[in-house]
Amino acid sequence: MESSVNNISLLHLSLAFIPVAVVIFMLWRWNQNPKTALYAVLRMLIQLLLIGYVLGYIFEAKNAIIVIAVLSVMLFASALIALRTMHEHRTALLLRALLSILIGGGLVLALITQWVLDLNPWFMPSYMIPLAGMIFANSMNAVSLAGERLSTELNRGGDYTSSRNQALQAALIPITNSLFAVGLVSLPGMMTGQILSGVSPLIAARYQIMVMCMIFGSTGISAILFLTLTRKYFQGIHES
Repeated sequence: MESSVNNISLLHLSLAFIPVAVVIFMLWRWNQNPKTALYAVLRMLIQLLLIGYVLGYIFEAKNAIIVIAVLSVMLFASALIALRTMHEHRTALLLRALLSILIGGGLVLALITQWVLDLNPWFMPSYMIPLAGMIFANSMNAVSLAGERLSTELNRGGDYTSSRNQALQAALIPITNSLFAVGLVSLPGMMTGQILSGVSPLIAARYQIMVMCMIFGSTGISAILFLTLTRKYFQGIHES
């Protein structure tokens, strides 16, 4: 198999924004205020362009302190974003969200990088940072969904145990759907990228199995921890 990846010119890359523009136009046309979507797309563009340059430097530096610093920023940002939809309780829940993602995602990251992949050196940036990004991003989404659903169910008058269980189920819906669809409906990003770069599909499949287990475990553990750590807080709010 060829081991090269087609280079995308800026002109060709700009074509990818056509469907994005269609969606934003329709949001505006249907009076849905496209500002949030437009801001999200612009932020994505700026962040990815910047991270492309930053990662080039980090990969070349091969410095453990730099890698830890980057992981810390990613972790804190994921905790902040996880509570984006919970305006009333955001400050009070930040530490709990941070701990949930740190423990749930951090332990899984350590298992994958130090035991499954057996990285040498242990902080190898080209593996550590992308894998941490997958874990923290999915744990962030799980915490966000769990918190929003828990708050909603309690506001409806549900008891804590029932609300907690429904919140956990909601938090696991995206990754569970992905488990059902992977290989049948979709080829995930890592597997697709490896195949495009010339890696054997069988090896790519092993990596993708690792990734799916990694994401399912980290999202589940992070959501469970968040729901556990916030129990007294939410019960106190809805009992007062």
